[in-house]
Amino acid sequence: NQVYKNCTEITSTNCIPCVESTYIDEPNGLSKCISCAVCDTGAGLRVKTSCTRISNTVCEPLEGFYCTDEDKGSCRQAVEHTKCKPGQYIKQKGTAVSDVECAMCTDGTYSNGSLQICQQHTKCEDLGLEEKTPGTNSLDVKCRRKTQVALRVGILFAMALFVVIAEVLIIKIRCVESSVRGGTADNTRFSDNQPH
Repeated sequence: NQVYKNCTEITSTNCIPCVESTYIDEPNGLSKCISCAVCDTGAGLRVKTSCTRISNTVCEPLEGFYCTDEDKGSCRQAVEHTKCKPGQYIKQKGTAVSDVECAMCTDGTYSNGSLQICQQHTKCEDLGLEEKTPGTNSLDVKCRRKTQVALRVGILFAMALFVVIAEVLIIKIRCVESSVRGGTADNTRFSDNQPH
């Protein structure tokens, strides 16, 4: 309540209730009620407890934020929780009063930054695969199907055999062509030497 009329020698103080969006939370001689606090979403806040005629609004951080300035149990300013980077994991979750704590993944593990524990790199061998790309602290190993050694050797052997056969054929064709040309030249010379 706020003071409507102060007391005199013959009358007591008259009070009236605070109007909406104002309050007085302890006895005093104020002639005006105090404006209720506004929980500004731009400051990372939301209403925890609404204002009444006898108590101020109590604000709390929005989900994903933590309080950086508190007064009489009400948050006046909040900031967004830190987002862990790829290669880091969430060591400690953020709360309404504390930020997220991030830590680096160790060798052989990875995280995209949103995990609470780093994941072990996939062991391609255990899946009957081979490693295509090694893992990092932010990415898993990439696996691929194993190309069998016998298949690789067979392909290389077939290619080598093809090259050898092709060379032999080319040599034979050249020999035949050169003997055909040589035989034609000899026949021409022989017929030129014959008497007419």
